Amino acid sequence: MAIKILLSKLLGERKMRVVELSRRTSINQNALGKLYNEKGVKGIRFLTINRLCEALNCRVGDLFKYVPEKKK
Repeated sequence: MAIKILLSKLLGERKMRVVELSRRTSINQNALGKLYNEKGVKGIRFLTINRLCEALNCRVGDLFKYVPEKKK
């Protein structure tokens, strides 16, 4: 994956659980779990990014990191 989701890092730094983030953002726990584990994520809506940034008091760049894929 070229885009790395840093949600687990941010929650760890804030000592916050997915359950609490779900309560603060009204984002489904299963959806947050996929973002947290970077599993099964095909895309993310701007509304979701906005809610995460508000709840975590962070910037978009704090949530994502671009990692170039290795060429064969």
